[in-house]
Amino acid sequence: MKHSEANKENLALMLNELADHLNVANRGLFDVEDYDLNKFDELKQLHQMVIEKKGLSAMEAQAFVDELATIRKK
Repeated sequence: MKHSEANKENLALMLNELADHLNVANRGLFDVEDYDLNKFDELKQLHQMVIEKKGLSAMEAQAFVDELATIRKK
């Protein structure tokens, strides 16, 4: 399975795919350096939900972005 190993490369791939699917203009929230590999599984679950969902409303996309913000390093 793709993205199965917790490493910076897979983290970056997931963040880029999330940014694409969520259609965000400001990709600053998706900087790999802002995420801890200890949160990899949480990000992986969020990634899977977003990728499996076909078409997101603006409210759904914002909810996912808000959730992503909680996973970032503080």
